[in-house]
Amino acid sequence: MREAARALPATRTVLGGRVRGGRPVVTLTIIGLCVASYLAQLMLPDWTQRWAFSPAAGEIEPIRFISAAFLHSTSPLHIAFNMYALWLVGPYLEGALGRWRFAALYLLSAVGGSVGVLLLASPIVTQTDVAWVSGVVGASGAVFGLFGAILVVLRRLGRDARQILVFIGINAVIGFMVPNIAWQAHLGGLVTGLAVGAAFAYAPRERRGVLAVAATVGMAVLLVVLALAKYATV
Repeated sequence: MREAARALPATRTVLGGRVRGGRPVVTLTIIGLCVASYLAQLMLPDWTQRWAFSPAAGEIEPIRFISAAFLHSTSPLHIAFNMYALWLVGPYLEGALGRWRFAALYLLSAVGGSVGVLLLASPIVTQTDVAWVSGVVGASGAVFGLFGAILVVLRRLGRDARQILVFIGINAVIGFMVPNIAWQAHLGGLVTGLAVGAAFAYAPRERRGVLAVAATVGMAVLLVVLALAKYATV
């Protein structure tokens, strides 16, 4: 029976995601990792400092470009809001794009958020710049990447995207008005998500797999180049 099931053609969504029954595995895994990391932050005094991103720390330990997306401030509202937003859009995108493309979108957006902080930071601390050594945590950059991607996907499918536009606008304003919010990460994640989401959503059906891999690798390379170029100017 298992061999017969494998021989059946996979049912695909309009955007090429494999139709699966059950729960959104990738979305739930990301939420689980964020919650586990948050508990570690509460129990282990140096956990946040060990994995938080700052331009200075990222230059020495590149893993921090992505590890910071699984950390949050000690306020439960921070992780609650981000996980709620992830749960709102994650299952839809995971179903539409498929598991591996959704995972790639999330991780690239997370890195894009950190790169956004890096590009807009200055080693000379001023009132308008993110301090070169200031730690940044949160899944917001990755979540904003999902917002950007779902905006593109809705437009690609001919659906009304005004609600997500309003939601992005409100959160963008909050990022500028409320202190201690890294709007640079939001911007970096949003731009990354828009670009990757567009590549996934508008790829021709017959070349969808190849272009998805190319877009993933290409965005990863671009983010690395941007980071290296910034560090080279410091």
